[in-house]
Amino acid sequence: MTQKNLLEVDWSQIPAPADDGAAAHLTGRTLPAISLLATDDTSINLSALPGRTVVFAYPRTGEPGKIALVDDWDMIPGARGCTPQTCAFRDLFAELKAAGAAQVFGLSTQSNAYQTEMASRLHLPFPVLSDEKLAFTRALNLPTLEVAGLTLIKRLALVVDDAQITRVFYPVFPPDRNAGDVLDWLKANPAKTRAQSKP
Repeated sequence: MTQKNLLEVDWSQIPAPADDGAAAHLTGRTLPAISLLATDDTSINLSALPGRTVVFAYPRTGEPGKIALVDDWDMIPGARGCTPQTCAFRDLFAELKAAGAAQVFGLSTQSNAYQTEMASRLHLPFPVLSDEKLAFTRALNLPTLEVAGLTLIKRLALVVDDAQITRVFYPVFPPDRNAGDVLDWLKANPAKTRAQSKP
């Protein structure tokens, strides 16, 4: 099946993912000290970043006009919608920063070369991180799905404060609403400074 338009999706025709509890263990976890290659040619260790970080993860973005990974991709709950999710974070990037996100990252198990093409094509104002070797995914035991022999991260978003996961958005549906939901939560839950959090 050729992917004609990655942004125009009738979500009523796409199966919604169920909450399988696979992300229930993440709230309160400390991020592992693992460096990930980013689309801006840097290496990012999320556990070393101070302040509030937003990380949204997705299975796999497509390329316009290219063949989908599998014919029934759209029928896999939670698979379709990586580009709409990513573009929503792009469009709300300035608002997310204004609401307290010191940094925003995308995350997938796709290669850095694939992600870099996508980041350039979609004009992303934030880096996308590659966990191609699954080190970060396995260290946190992130929810995954297996498709065509590949291990992909199920769609989710994390709000991280000083390396500790404060809020998990999972499951995410429809994907294009994820950035708005994260933004609403950030506005309602301002980050505490280190001084405020001390007893």
